[in-house]
Order: sequence, then structure tokens, then C-alpha cells
Amino acid sequence: MGLNDTPVGERLHIGFFGCRNVGKSSLVNAITNQDLSVVSNVKGTTTDPVKKSMELLPLGPVMIIDTPGFDDEGVLGKKRVEKTKKILRSCDIAILVTDGQRELNLLEENLIAVIKERGIPYIIVKNKVDLLEKIPEKISKEVIFVSATQKKGIETLKKAIGNLMNNFSQPKTYFVRDFIKAKDIVILVTPIDSAAPKGRMIMPQQLAIRDIIDTGAIAIVAKETELKELLTYLDKKPSLVITDSQVFAFVNKIVPPDIPLTSFSILMARYKGLLKTTIEGVKALDTLKNGSRILISEGCTHHRQCDDIGTVKLPKWIREYTGLALDFEWTSGGGFPEDLSKYHLIIHCGGCMLNSNEMLFRMHIANQQGIPFTNYGIIIAYMNGILERTIFPQMLQ
Repeated sequence: MGLNDTPVGERLHIGFFGCRNVGKSSLVNAITNQDLSVVSNVKGTTTDPVKKSMELLPLGPVMIIDTPGFDDEGVLGKKRVEKTKKILRSCDIAILVTDGQRELNLLEENLIAVIKERGIPYIIVKNKVDLLEKIPEKISKEVIFVSATQKKGIETLKKAIGNLMNNFSQPKTYFVRDFIKAKDIVILVTPIDSAAPKGRMIMPQQLAIRDIIDTGAIAIVAKETELKELLTYLDKKPSLVITDSQVFAFVNKIVPPDIPLTSFSILMARYKGLLKTTIEGVKALDTLKNGSRILISEGCTHHRQCDDIGTVKLPKWIREYTGLALDFEWTSGGGFPEDLSKYHLIIHCGGCMLNSNEMLFRMHIANQQGIPFTNYGIIIAYMNGILERTIFPQMLQ
């Protein structure tokens, strides 16, 4: 998988924030060396977040996000500001762009306070220094002086961003490679249904294959309908079987108990840092009552099919398991609500199209409001009575 093919959820998210007319869009264009954002002297030219996937050295694959002015006004302006606040949820780095001709204003100081509160690494960029008679002495390591229009200080800013991420780098979490070793056989069960992406594999499948190859193990991919026959072909017992959660019940009957079994969705929960919370959250399924409201949320916005997992299969299986009359609501993409008080349970997809920051934000606000939070793979395994089988001790370390 090349840098240009790196999924959105795997890219470093860099958000550019600030008031109107401070040169955010000009700076984004200078950094990307593209006319990514429309530039104008008119306040509020950027009315919606503008996103661009690209490679930015020395960071590699990134998602650059240009946001509307944080001081936007009026009814529409307030809505734009709310969109800008949502961008902060997924940011790995926040770049606060301000006018170098003045001191920080109250809105900018408040924005920095929010960024600090969320623990987001940040840099303050003093733009328009070409309009100053003299560039001030460096104030602090968080402050960079640039001229977006003259492209001065851009390389210094890029280097500062790279250094920032090196300082804030987190321990690497692998998808599956720490469960396997060289020469192991790992079977990936990948059903092909009407909702499957044409001509490509979903990101968790790609992550698994890459980890298996990097470990020196052997990946074998098959549909669930060929799994039984495949197992008879192998002289060596597989070290692990990873399946799509939708066919957990079917695959569980085929794979012998002495062969470890889990799902892509469960591995995604671990990969995103959600596993312990989703395991605890699934217990709420047994405390529901008639009329309990469940939110089913997906990170992508794919076209719904007649056998869609989120809107059709899961509600059906949950009603059958509980025997209750339950109310379901759905969200997709960035539409996750911050007020979750009306829900009794939240069930999220694996979140492969969302980065870890966004998924952790969703989990944390659920925790803060006391709403149980689980995911597709965990709840399907639980309803089939195989959750213990699908969670290895190493996963919880």
C-alpha cells in the first residue's frame, strides 16, 4: 500500500485553526504547495472544512484540514464554528494561525486553552510577518513566524511539526503481528456481500495482511463458504483465524476449539484503544428494557444495502437475543452526537475510516455521560456466546 493509498484513519491529521482573514488558507496552500483552499481578502471565504490527503515530508501520509474562522458570525457562522470544533476531535496536531502584526486576542487564547485541555500538540504560527518592519525575536518553541504569501518560514514550520510529533509519539500498537510469529499460518475469512467495496479489501483486512507479511507469517484469504474445505487442505494447524464479525456464528462452528478465533472488528477495537471499554460496555445488553434506545454509529457513509450490518442485521439479532421492543437510531460519518443522554447503549463499527483520536473522543464522551459503549465485533461475539474465545489474554495487556 503506497502513501497515496493510505486510508484516512491511518493518516496524521493536521488542523489549521484561527480567526478570519489571518491567512489560514494561504498558509495551507504554501505548506501543501497546492491551491488547496480558496484565498481572498474577504473575511469568511472558507465556509466549510477543506481536507486534503497528501504526503508531507518528513511526516509521511497526512490529512491537512483548513477550517472556517473561529470568529465567524451570524447563524451560519455559528454552525461553521461548531464544525471547526468537531475537527479538533480528530486532530493529531493543531496549528493556530494568527496575525503576526498583533497580540493574541481573547478568542485565540480560549482556543489554545481548549487545545491544551484536550492534550493536542500545537504550534502558534504568526503569519504576515512580511508586513512587519522587523521580525520579533523567537517568543517560545511553540511560536513560528511565517509569511504565507512570500513562503517565508514554511520549511521551518514543517520541521517544527515533525519535531512536535517525534516528541509526542505514542507507543506503536500493532494490528495482529504481536500475536503471531514467522511461518505461522493465519486464515482471514472475508465474506463478499452486496455492501463489500468493489475491487478492493476493507482497511482491517489490509492491516492484517500487512502485519502477517511483515512478521514472515503466511496469510490465507477465503470466503466463509470455502473455510471448511480449506482447513482440510492444510497439513499444519493455523495459528489464528480472523473473520468478519457478520459470520462469527457460522465460522465458530467450523473452526476447531483449539484454534484461536477473533474478528477484524475486535482487533480494530484493540488497535484504536477501545477494547477494555467495549468489553465492559457490552454487558449492558442484558440490562435493557422495552423501549430502551440504542445508537448504532458508523464512521463511513457507504450506501445502505438491503442486508446492511448496521441498519438491518444488528437490530434483528439484538431483538432476537433480548426479546425486547427496542428503539434504534443511527449515525454515520462525522455525525456522532455529543449529547448521548437519551441512549441506553452505543454500538460503534470498527472505526476504520476514523482515526484513533476521533474514536477515543467518542468513547470518552460516552464514558463521561455513563452510557455503555461497545462495538460490532464484541456484541456479535457476546450474543453468540463466544466472547471469551475471541479475546486473547495478550489483547488486554
